[in-house]
Amino acid sequence: MKIINHKVDIIYPSGLTEWENEARKIEAAARTCYKSENYVSEDSWKSLIKKLKENNHGAMLEFGNFICRITTDRGVSHELVRHRLASYAQESTRYCNYGKNKFNNELTFIKPVEIDISKNEFKIWKSAMEAAEESYLTMIEEKVKPENARSVLPNSLKTEVVMKCNWRELLHMLDLRTSAAAHPDFRYVMNMIKDVFMENIPELF
Repeated sequence: MKIINHKVDIIYPSGLTEWENEARKIEAAARTCYKSENYVSEDSWKSLIKKLKENNHGAMLEFGNFICRITTDRGVSHELVRHRLASYAQESTRYCNYGKNKFNNELTFIKPVEIDISKNEFKIWKSAMEAAEESYLTMIEEKVKPENARSVLPNSLKTEVVMKCNWRELLHMLDLRTSAAAHPDFRYVMNMIKDVFMENIPELF
């Protein structure tokens, strides 16, 4: 059994040039509305994006694209894919046989962010994960198909989700899922994404 933490890997934009290219696509679209192309300069997109955000002209932010790979648990993934204005590709428990050498014959689980490893709650959680792994692998040994053996797997099972969305939808997701009312694990994931945007396009915030 393997225990890991949530992780986000940015697929696109992957560098400063790509981040700026996405921002310039937004600027090109927005200046079409105002016919203000004559104001375009090397960094004019910065003030324009900030103005779009302040004026709630969110439609223009739909011209910016974002793709990332989110390593999280099944519980968070169920909430993530409810955001229907994004596209997703997710690791399938129907077709992935974790009893094969490809997966080192073990399952991987995500430790909940609010479970303290120094307390008994972690021992209880870990014991439950070990029991789930044992049940799953035993069923696989008994020639049960992965799509049926998966029924014993918990929400803490690791999954990978590639998400593609535009910047407007992402801002909506960040607004909802970084709030105090959001699930702690989902909030943790979305704050990692927010940190990347704050580093590259702080004007959005």
